[in-house]
Amino acid sequence: MRNKYLICAFLAIVFACQPSEKSTPSLKSPDSKNRWGENPWPEIRKKRISQLLPDALRNADVACWLVICRENYNDPIATHVGGENASGSAVFLFYNDDSGFHSLVFSPDGEATALDELDIHEKVERVPRGESSLAKAVDFVKSKGFQSIAINSSEANEMADGMTHSQYLELARLLDSDASKLVSSEELVYEWLSIKLPEEVEILTKAAQLAADFQVEAYAMIEPGKTTDADVAKFLKAKMAEYGVTDAWHPDQNPNVNSGPDRGHSHATNKIIMPGDVIQTDFGVKLYGVWVSDIQRFAYVLKDGETTAPADIQRYWENGKAGSRAALAAMEPGVKGEDVDRAQRDLMDANGSLYVPWSTGHPVGYVAHDVGPNLGGARLPTPRPAAQKLLKAGMVFAFDGFHCWKLPDGTEKTISVEEMAVVTESGANYLIAPQEELILVGKK
Repeated sequence: MRNKYLICAFLAIVFACQPSEKSTPSLKSPDSKNRWGENPWPEIRKKRISQLLPDALRNADVACWLVICRENYNDPIATHVGGENASGSAVFLFYNDDSGFHSLVFSPDGEATALDELDIHEKVERVPRGESSLAKAVDFVKSKGFQSIAINSSEANEMADGMTHSQYLELARLLDSDASKLVSSEELVYEWLSIKLPEEVEILTKAAQLAADFQVEAYAMIEPGKTTDADVAKFLKAKMAEYGVTDAWHPDQNPNVNSGPDRGHSHATNKIIMPGDVIQTDFGVKLYGVWVSDIQRFAYVLKDGETTAPADIQRYWENGKAGSRAALAAMEPGVKGEDVDRAQRDLMDANGSLYVPWSTGHPVGYVAHDVGPNLGGARLPTPRPAAQKLLKAGMVFAFDGFHCWKLPDGTEKTISVEEMAVVTESGANYLIAPQEELILVGKK
C-alpha cells in the first residue's frame, strides 16, 4: 500500500510540473522538457575569463590573482573561475605577462581530468596525491617574480572575501618574505564582476520581463476584501514553478508584497488587500541558476465608484515615474553612483516628497545586490565609498524613482517603479518597457 501511495505522489508531482499552455508569448519555448534550453553559463564563463578578466587585472593594477577552491566550504568566486567541483584544495592563478593573459590551475590529480575537460583554463597542472597544490602554486608564483599577488580577502566586497584564515596563514608561510606582496582582490573582483557581456544582458532582459509579466498577472487575480498579500506571493511562486525559474534572493522574502502603508523589505503577510490600497511588489527570478532580475510593479485598488486613482495618488505615481526617468538620464559611463542618486533626489525635493532612506539603485546580475557602484549617498553626510565608483558600459542596475507621502493616519507610503537598465557607451537603456501607468485592481 505504501508503494501505491508513493507512485501516486510521484505522478502528481510530474503532472504538476508540466508547463501550462498559458505563457508569455515572447518567452515561450518550443521545448516543453526544458523551457530555457541548454545552460549557457559554461560558454559565457569562458568568455568572461578570456575577454574581461585580462582588463580587470590591468585596471586593478594586479600582477597575479590566486584563488583557492575546496570542497564543502568553497570560495564564493568558485563558480566564476571553474572551481565549483573542487574536492581537495585546488589553486587557480590568473595573470598577464609579455606574452598575454594566462590561467593556470594546480589541481589534485583526482579532479584534474574533469577540470581540464571543461576547457576553461590554459593549463591544468596535476598534483599527485600527498603533495600540496598550494605549495606548487607558490613555487610558480615565486619563479615569475610577480610584484603583487591578489587574494580573496576583503572587508567591503563579500565576493572577494573567500580565503579562510587557515588558508591565508599557510599561504603566507609558503611565500615567506614574498608574503609582503599579498594584496586584496577587492578591486579586481569589482572590475571583473561588475561588467556583463551582451549575452548576459540578453538573459537578464528575459528575467526582467518574466518578473514584470508575472506581477501584472498576479494583480489581475486579486479580489479586494478577500485576497491577501500572501496570496499574491503564492501566485508568483506558482508562476516560478511553472516556468522553471527560481528565487532571485532569499525565498522567504521573494516576493515582497506590501499593500497599504510601508512595511519595509520583508515577507508577504496575511493582510487583506482592501479598496484604496496601493500595492507594491518587489520580485525577481533567477534564470539558469545564475542570472537574476529585480523588478517592482505598483497597483492601486479602486474603491466603489472609482475608475481611476485619486488625484493625490496619481500625482505621486507621476512623480515616481519622473524620478525613474531622471535616474536613467543620469546614467552614463564616467558618472558616479552618487550622481545618479542626486538626480533622483533633487526631483524628490522639488516635488515635496518626504525623505526615503533607501538608495536610488544598485547593481544587479548574479545576485540582486551585485558587485558594482551603489546608486546612493547623495544626501549622506559621509560619502559612501561604493557610491563614488564610476559607471561603465556593461553594468546593469535596478533602480527606483521613489517618492513618499504621509497618510492621514500618520503612516507613510512610498510609491515608485523599480526598473532595470544597462549602461551603454552613450548612456543607459531600460532592459524592458518601463511601467507607464498604475495598474488598477478591480477595474471592469
